[in-house]
Amino acid sequence: MSPEPPPLTRGARRILEVASELFYWRGIHAVGVDTIAAESGVTKRTLYDRFGSKDNLVAAYLAARDRRWRELVTARLEAASPDPVARVLVPFDVLPGWLAPATRGCGFVNAFAELPDPEHPGRRIVVAEKAWLRDLFHDLLVEAGARDPDVLAAQLLTLHEGAIVTHAVAGDTRAVAGARSAAEALLAAARP
Repeated sequence: MSPEPPPLTRGARRILEVASELFYWRGIHAVGVDTIAAESGVTKRTLYDRFGSKDNLVAAYLAARDRRWRELVTARLEAASPDPVARVLVPFDVLPGWLAPATRGCGFVNAFAELPDPEHPGRRIVVAEKAWLRDLFHDLLVEAGARDPDVLAAQLLTLHEGAIVTHAVAGDTRAVAGARSAAEALLAAARP
């Protein structure tokens, strides 16, 4: 999981909240620090004092989003039935609620497209989030006794991400249910 950041001042929290909304809805490159500072009600100096750079603010936005996603999935797993198939499908089950306010698709994928430098701190967070989900699928598949958990984890990640894109781009509200159904079929075929 993304490391827990040091406690933020009220002003820094406001900057991060505003930046998160702007980065998601308008895009990272389309939003400058002047806009973030103005809409946060702080000076640019305060923004730089709290985050150091726009790149660090982008990384903080993605790290906060990553923590929220992982906490959502983890909480649902903790509350899930012990049925191993149901547990593997939890990342699909949380998607409808996660996507409801997110009509621009996956904030991580959007950021990845805008951050071509592999050393950008935000890009590293995006890559880690997708690797975490693939690894989670893998671990849950092992618990479920599925054959070829590496291959199946990659397939489930592809279905999961495809559902997010199809939901956003094509406006297909059935995409998540379709991906979940396909994941369930793959899982049934992979279990003894």
